[in-house]
Order: sequence, then C-alpha cells, then structure tokens
Amino acid sequence: MVRENSCYDDLNRLTQALITTGAGCSGTGELTMASDALGDVTRKNDVCTPAGWKPALQAVLCVRRNQSTEPIVTGRKVVAGRPRRCHLGEVRSMRRIWRSIVLGAAVLAATGAMGAVRTDSGLTQGVSKSGLTVYKGLPFAAPPVGALRWREPQPAARWSGVRLADTFAPACMQSGVSMPGEAPPSVSEDCLYLNVWTPPRRRAAAPLPVLVWIYGGGFSNGSASMPLYWGDRLARKGIVVVTIAYRLGPFGFLAHPELTAESPHHSSGNYGLMDQIAALQWVRRNIRAFGGDPGRVTIAGQSAGAACVSILMASPPARGLFQRAIGESGGLFEPMALAPGYLLANAERDGVAFATSRGAKSVAALRALSAATILSGGPDVASHPVVEPYLLPASPYEVLAAGRQAPVSVLAGSNADEARSLITDLNTVTAANFEAGIAARWGVLPPQLLAPFPHATDAQARAARLGFERNLRFAWDDWTWARLVAGESGASVYYYHFTHAPPFPKGSVYEGWGPSHFAELWYVFDHLDQQSAWAWTAADRRLASDMSSYWANFVRTGNPNGPGLPAWPRFEGGDGGVVQLDEPILPGRVANLDSLSAFDAVYSQVRGRPLNPR
Repeated sequence: MVRENSCYDDLNRLTQALITTGAGCSGTGELTMASDALGDVTRKNDVCTPAGWKPALQAVLCVRRNQSTEPIVTGRKVVAGRPRRCHLGEVRSMRRIWRSIVLGAAVLAATGAMGAVRTDSGLTQGVSKSGLTVYKGLPFAAPPVGALRWREPQPAARWSGVRLADTFAPACMQSGVSMPGEAPPSVSEDCLYLNVWTPPRRRAAAPLPVLVWIYGGGFSNGSASMPLYWGDRLARKGIVVVTIAYRLGPFGFLAHPELTAESPHHSSGNYGLMDQIAALQWVRRNIRAFGGDPGRVTIAGQSAGAACVSILMASPPARGLFQRAIGESGGLFEPMALAPGYLLANAERDGVAFATSRGAKSVAALRALSAATILSGGPDVASHPVVEPYLLPASPYEVLAAGRQAPVSVLAGSNADEARSLITDLNTVTAANFEAGIAARWGVLPPQLLAPFPHATDAQARAARLGFERNLRFAWDDWTWARLVAGESGASVYYYHFTHAPPFPKGSVYEGWGPSHFAELWYVFDHLDQQSAWAWTAADRRLASDMSSYWANFVRTGNPNGPGLPAWPRFEGGDGGVVQLDEPILPGRVANLDSLSAFDAVYSQVRGRPLNPR
C-alpha cells in the first residue's frame, strides 16, 4: 500500500510512535518503536535499543540526502517507493523534529520514563524508579472553576499526544495544613487529579488489587501528594496504589438553596464526595491499563478520609465502585440530632450566612468571587458533609443499622491517645475550667458523656479531656462501625487498637504525641525512612513491615492475615477479637469499654432505640 504523505506528516507520526510505545522493552532508557501503515502505532519489540532508533526511523521514512520516499509498508517490512524532493520547509521541520526525538529519548532514558498507558482521556507516560512506576497528576475530572464551581464534577478533557505524568498537581484550595509539621502545599481550584503507583509488570500476569487512598484533614485540608501518603512502599507488596484529591472546605461542601434549586438531584453540598466518586469511576474505567483490577478496589482513609469511607459505604451512587473498606481513626455515626448542621435544610441556612459573610447575595455573586475571598474569614460551618437526597439520603448509621450499605469487608480501628496531637491548649485545662472548656469547644452535651471521666484535680482534668475527645471524635465511631458490619453475610471485620509510640523527637512539633492521631500512618505506609533523623528501632521497622503487609493483604483478599504475620482474629461484635498493634502485636479486647458504653447509652437515648447490630 502506498501512502501519499508529506515528509513532515510521516516524521511527526513516527515521532509519536517513538514516544508513545515502550512498555515491552526491558532496561532503563530502552524504547520500543513500531509503525504499521505509516504511524498507526502497534507495540513491537524488534527495535529496543538506542542504536536501533535512527536506522528504524530512516528505514520507515527513507530520509536520505534531503529526499523523501513514500514508503510501502507490509507488516514489519518497509520497501522504498517513489522518491520525491522534499520542500525546504519540510526539510527544516524534519531536522527540528529529529532533534526533538533525540532530546526526548535522552530525557526519557534519564528519568526512567516507562511506556505510555492509554486512559479514556489520552495517552500518559509515567516515571520509573527502582522498578516502580508513578503517574503523577492525572486529571479525573474537569477543573471545577468558573461556572463549574459548586457543581457535580464533569469529565476531564481529552488530550492529544502523550501526557508526561511526572509532576504532582496542586492541592485543592485550603489554608493551613492537614497535619502539624506538614509543609503547606501549593493550592489551586484546578485540583481534581490523582496519582498512581504501580509495581513492576510481568507479562501475562493477573491484574493487581487496588488501594484508593482518601486523605484526612477535617474536610478543610489535605493533599493527595503528601509524601507520607506516597504509594511506593505499599506497591512493592503487589498492589496498585491510587491517591485522589477532592474539593475541601466551602468549595467542597457548601449547601445553599440556589444550589439545591439548580441541581438535577435537588440537593447541594457534598461536592467533595462527588469528586471521590468521580475518581472511583475513573479507576473503574482506567485502572486495568495500569495493571490494576477494577473488580478488587479498596477505599481507605484516615480521620476525615475515614469518615468519607463510611459515607461512601452508605452512598447509593458509590455502590459497586469498591469491594473493601479501611477506616483509620474516623467515621460518621453520631446521631444527627447532635449534629443538626449536617441536615440539608440547616446546611442551606448556614450556606446563606456564609455567602452573606463574603458579601454575596446570590450564588452567581459567590461564583464571581476569587478563591482567596471565598477562603477569607477563617473556619466556617460550610465545611462538612450533608445528609441530602442524592449522595447521602440517610446518615451512615441509619444505613448500616438497616443493612443497606455496600456489602464489603471492613478493616477499622483507632489509636490509644488520639487527642494528644490535636488539643493544643492541654496545659491550660484545669479542674475548674474542664466542663466550660468542653462546652466552649463542642456545645452543650448530655452530662452522661462526661460522667466516665473524673476531673476533680488538674491532672485528672487533662486526662479526662484527652479521653473524652478520643471517644467523641474517633474511638466510638470506629467501634460502632465495626459492630454494625460484624455478622453481615459475606462481610468480615478486622478491628485494631494502635498503641505503639513512635520515637517523636524532643523539641519537635510531635514531642509527646505517643500513639496519637496520625501516628499509625508512618507504619501503614512503611515510610519510616521519610523521617531519617528519628531514632527508629528494629521494633519500629518490624511493626511497619507487619502493618503495611496487613493492609496490603486486606486489599488483596479482604483478610489481613498472611505468612509470617501474627494472627489477626475476625471481630465478631463482642468485647474481644481486637488486635493490638504494638511491639509485639497481640490479640486484645475493646479498649476503654466502660467510657465507650457510656457514649453508647447516651446516643441510644437520643435516637430513641439502642444499637442493635444484626
């Protein structure tokens, strides 16, 4: 077959072939190039060495002495056809593109970039290091800016050529950080991107299970590219790791009557949760191209990320997008009567007040404001999920108590001293101001919640403050989550209590934290070496190896147990069946059961019925 193409077109097409193929080659810097009918790319392994690039290019293009031959291509064989003289502009274009090819090949070899992967938006190329490949900053939705601010995420735009995924995208708009000691991320409204870590691929290997990580940060902060969340160590355990971004604060959770009126779902708020569902839909459509199994997806998160996981288990639009769930130190199971701002009508009222505080009398006026103006004024009430008709028609507690949740296995738990890293004024707590301080922070609460925490002395008051906030914010939620799922047909629950104190350095922001909120993350992601100056011991490294293996095994099979690991029993809903994550790892019982039971009694009274796990 003779193709009547210009020299420029031929060379441009083959340039794309050179850049967009290469997955079949081995060795750093080797690229695969193939051409079928002048540039329709197929993956072949004949030309895998740098020495083969130029001869192959010349064979296809027949570019010699300023001449172009319209080639005849038959399978892999290229036969010269009718020669013609190239135009001067074509010659210059060819020289320019040839220089680009040589430079691009050198860059790809130097960075370890691997073969391109085809997503439904276009081809993308990751960067390889030590056998792993990471794809940074892949868009899963259109930028939620302008008219798309406070709307359901829209499809990402397609691109031509190859997108080099070598740079993390900015985090979503926020002020401050999600974790003390974290470097503030660069931020933008254009933030709906995800990152993928893949282990070395083997030919004809079965697709790998997938972990999708949802960051915490109180629904107001967080970043999918925070180094602590990088998936490089977990991917070495044979899973694909995806970290996803979602809109935060008022950008992600503002409810407003006008937004409800314009929504096809007759609801508003929860845009950040819609982003998470859009990312999971992207994973279902595309992860197979990265070596992942769309039928074995685990969603996982910590703190507010764990609360998101509990919501997604209860959300009809999220059904079928994941097969397992991990919740670390978080969940959303308190009675809505104690959190009335989470109900749509009240959230809309708060949204109107928020708009007024920014000088906006309408949603149109709000959309016209700069992102910085939206964030101005500090914390606000428009930064939490909403119980609304579309994404969350009922609270997670109501859904799970009725058995209407996604039928997935759960790994959940909390840390022994959660509140230590979060209460910044602990030294000011006294016996005299204890109850007033609780009321100032949390509003008027049933006094029975405080009864299990003696506070007659200043030392008792400080311990009581820590214990109360541990239960209120984290421990009761995870205990209740585990109880509601235990006994479900086809679902297993694995419940943990993290009691290990990392070697947080004196004089650092982490001093005195102990097994606090955040503390398990260095071990789950096996990232002790990110803090090389800390005095990690062999026991720390053993615990990190075991915990990351537990998590990877659960992603793989729904069961954290595996060869060489201490046995982790299933949680059946009683006061046992808990694993204590420390050195050594031991079986245990539900910690702080008396004070947790006091919360249970109060919440049952508020609901008018007791918790009744099925």
